[in-house]
Amino acid sequence: MMNDEELEIVFREAVEIINNHTEPFPADFLLRLYAYYKRATGDNDSPGSNRPLINAFKTNALFQTRGLTSNEAKQLYVDAVNHYFLYRK
Repeated sequence: MMNDEELEIVFREAVEIINNHTEPFPADFLLRLYAYYKRATGDNDSPGSNRPLINAFKTNALFQTRGLTSNEAKQLYVDAVNHYFLYRK
């Protein structure tokens, strides 16, 4: 089990991997990452897309992660990124 500091480091590394990846990701994967990231960072702002349908999907993704702690969301984000790249090889 990682301590808070170690989890923060691997979380930031996973975010960087996603931000530097150039190929498109599946929409459902991006929505999960979006929701985990928002929960992990304590960002409670509403989705800010100009497209109502995108906002609805983002809001739904956030709703599905309600009740997660920041550290739980960070771990799920890291797990999702690791799983995605593990099965793409």
